[in-house]
Amino acid sequence: MYIDFHDATKSVNANYIDLLERILQFAAKEERISKEVEMSVNFVDDKEIQALNRNYRQINEPTDVISFALQDHVAGEVHIVSEQNVPLALGDIVISVDRAHAQAEQYDHSFERELAFLTVHGFLHLLGYSHDDERSEEKMFARQKELLKEFNIER
Repeated sequence: MYIDFHDATKSVNANYIDLLERILQFAAKEERISKEVEMSVNFVDDKEIQALNRNYRQINEPTDVISFALQDHVAGEVHIVSEQNVPLALGDIVISVDRAHAQAEQYDHSFERELAFLTVHGFLHLLGYSHDDERSEEKMFARQKELLKEFNIER
């Protein structure tokens, strides 16, 4: 799996990027995702993620993570067929570094753990997991907890 990292904040160091690369590769293997996929992880501040949240979810406040799944099929959209031998684009994960720092402090765990949690959470959204209802939430949260535990990142 190819992962493109972008840090608009210039504050996420190489050790964190390496950790997130490894946990995403691990999660992809556990979820049986083809090696021929690509995605991006973007680090922004609260101002940027608030604008995205307002424009795409109509919620005018910052959030911790937003995922833009390119494989979601929405009624009324034209289905795009990709060329053969071209990697499948899963989508984009956007993480607020400001929220990650605040939540790490709030939940009394490391910034590293919070980044890993938000990254796995966003990745599962790209794969179609959701928390729109109680049943879906239980399934998604159990899976992200399991992946983090298997990767030795716990609270």
